[in-house]
Amino acid sequence: MRDVTIIDACLDSALFAPWFKNPTTWAAWFAFLKTLFGLLLTQKELALYRQCTGRTASPPRWFQEAWIIVGRRGGKSFIVALVAVYLACFRDYSKYLARGERGTVMINACDRKQARVIFRYVRALLEGVPMLARLIERVDSKSIDLTNGISIEIHTASFRAVRGYTIVAAINDEIAFWRSDESANPDREILDAQRPAMATIPGALLLCIGSAYAQRGVQWEAFRDHHARDESTVLVWRADTRTMNPTVPQRFIDDAYARDPVSAAAEYGAQFRTDVSAFLNSDWLDRAVQEGRHELPPQLYAPYHAFADPSGGGSDAFTLGIAHREQDGLLVLDVLRARRPPFSPESVVVDYTAILKGYGLRSVTGDKYAAQWVIEAFAKHGIAYRHSERNKSEIYLEAEPLFAQGSVRLPDDRALLTELRQLERRTARGGRDTVDHPPRGHDDLANAAAGALWLAAKSAGVTGPIITVPSTVPSMVGGGDLEHLTEQRRTDRAVNTGGEERPADRLKDFW
Repeated sequence: MRDVTIIDACLDSALFAPWFKNPTTWAAWFAFLKTLFGLLLTQKELALYRQCTGRTASPPRWFQEAWIIVGRRGGKSFIVALVAVYLACFRDYSKYLARGERGTVMINACDRKQARVIFRYVRALLEGVPMLARLIERVDSKSIDLTNGISIEIHTASFRAVRGYTIVAAINDEIAFWRSDESANPDREILDAQRPAMATIPGALLLCIGSAYAQRGVQWEAFRDHHARDESTVLVWRADTRTMNPTVPQRFIDDAYARDPVSAAAEYGAQFRTDVSAFLNSDWLDRAVQEGRHELPPQLYAPYHAFADPSGGGSDAFTLGIAHREQDGLLVLDVLRARRPPFSPESVVVDYTAILKGYGLRSVTGDKYAAQWVIEAFAKHGIAYRHSERNKSEIYLEAEPLFAQGSVRLPDDRALLTELRQLERRTARGGRDTVDHPPRGHDDLANAAAGALWLAAKSAGVTGPIITVPSTVPSMVGGGDLEHLTEQRRTDRAVNTGGEERPADRLKDFW
C-alpha cells in the first residue's frame, strides 16, 4: 500500500472511490492534493494551481507545510480527514519510531466538538474500507490506534497538549478562530510546540485549514509571507467556496452577499476582512499591568466602584470588578473575581455581596442580563443592582483613551490580559465602530474590568490622603471586627445617601 498515491486511493473502488462518485465535483481538490504531494498536474490543474496559490512557476516536488484558506462549505474538513487517513495508513514510519513509541496524526481544533467533525470523517474512511478497518486496534471517542504503530487523535487548541508526542502529521482546524484562556496567541504557541514534535519524522506534514478572517494571527502571516511566492517552500492555497465545491448553489452565495457583503466575502470568498482589527494596543496593556500584583485590600478613603457581568451558570463566567480613582487620576482595578461554570448563581451573589460590602459598597452596576432576577438576588443581601447607562461596546470605546493615556493599573491576571488583547473593533458599513470578543471567544473578565474602570473614571474623585487598612485588621471582605462594629452605622448612612457610603464616613468609622 505504500506505493499508492493519494489520487490512486481516491479512484480505487476498493479504497475511497465510493466517496468520489462524481470526480468532476472534486477536480479542484484533486489539484490541491496533487500539488501537496508533488504529483503531476494536468494543464487545467496547473491553471487552477496558479489561480489558488498566486504562483507563476510550476510547483515544487512536494510540501511539508500547507495552509488551506477556503470558504465555508468548501469541503476542506473531509479533505484533511482523507489526508490524515492516507498518511496514517499508506506511509511507513517504523524506521523513525523507537520500540514502544507511537507516531501520532494530531487533529487540533478550538474545542473537541469542532474536532469531532474531522474525526467522524476519519472513522468513516477507516471503517468503510475493509482492508483499512483491519488496521484498527482500538478506538474511542477521541482516538484511533492502528496496528502499524500510528494513532489518530483529536485535541483542543492547547500548547500543553502537544508536548510529549511524536507527530507524523498535525492538522489544525479553523486556526484563525482559536481562542484560549491561557494565551492571547494560542495559534502561534501551538505551532511552536508542534514543530519540534515533528522534527524526527522526515516528511512530517503540518496542515492548517480555515476560513479567512481578520488580518492578524498566524494564518494571515502565512498568507502574507507565502502566497504568490514562487520561491516559498510553504504552500498557501486560497479559494472561494464554489471553486472548491461547485455543488453549493450560487443563489445561496448571492443571498449571503446581499445580506452582508463584507462578512460573505470572508466566509465564502476567502477574502481577509479589513473591517476587523485588534481593539487595544498591546503596548498599552503591557504598560497597565502591575507585575506580581493581584488583589488589593480595601482603603478607607478610596472611592470604590463595582461592575458585574452576571451569568446563569451556562457557558459564561459570572464576574465582578472593583476599581477606584486615585488623587493623581490613575484608575486602579483593585478586585477582579470570576466564577466559571458550573455554579449556582445564587451562591455567587452571596459571595460577591460580601466582597462589595467589604469595600464599603451598597450598589453594583451591570448589564440587563436576566434583569429582574439579578436585581432581586442582590437586593436580598442589601445590594442595589443598577443597570448600566452604556452597553458593553460603548463602555469599551469610552475606556480606550484611559488605556492609551496610561491612566490604568491592572492586576497581573493572565486570563484578563488574554481577553483584553483579543477584543476586536468592527467597523460597520455606516462607519460606526463596535467592540466585542472574537467568534468563539469570551470577554466576561474584560467586561467587568472595563466597566469598573469606566465608572471610576466618571467619578469626580476625592481629596485628602488615602488611608490603607492596617494588616492587623481582619479582612473587610470576610466580615471581621471592623465590619461588625460599623455595619449598622454604614447601613443608616447608606439610606440617607442613596445607597452609597461616602469615603469620609468610612474614615470616621476607622478612627
